[in-house]
Order: sequence, then structure tokens, then C-alpha cells
Amino acid sequence: MTELTPEELAHINARILALETEHRDMDKAIEHLVNTGYTDELSLKRLKKRKLAIKDEIAQLKMAMMPDMPA
Repeated sequence: MTELTPEELAHINARILALETEHRDMDKAIEHLVNTGYTDELSLKRLKKRKLAIKDEIAQLKMAMMPDMPA
């Protein structure tokens, strides 16, 4: 894998920050819906699945920023 340019690193960092904000917002929204007695389980499952996908994308982006380690 080639080393990332400073511009690529900046772009990835910006994307991570945006995803972290979206993840926090989604967590608050899910908590609010649960606490107010929202009963649409399918919608809640979709929100939780999206939240998990965001978390996975953040992890992948962070891994992409790490240099390869020699074996």
C-alpha cells in the first residue's frame, strides 16, 4: 500500500469527524426514541444497524490511516 498524502489524510480525518458526529447524534436519537416509548421496532433496528455501519466505517478509515507494519 502506498503512503497517503497530507491531503488524503486531511480528507480521511474530516470524514471521521463527520461520522463520529453522526454516530453521536444517532445514539442520542435512538436513546430519545426508546425513552419516549417509541414502539416501531423495525425503525429502531434500522437506526441501530445504521449506527453500527457508521462505527464500522470509522474503524476502517482509522485503519487506512495507519502505516503497514512489517511482518
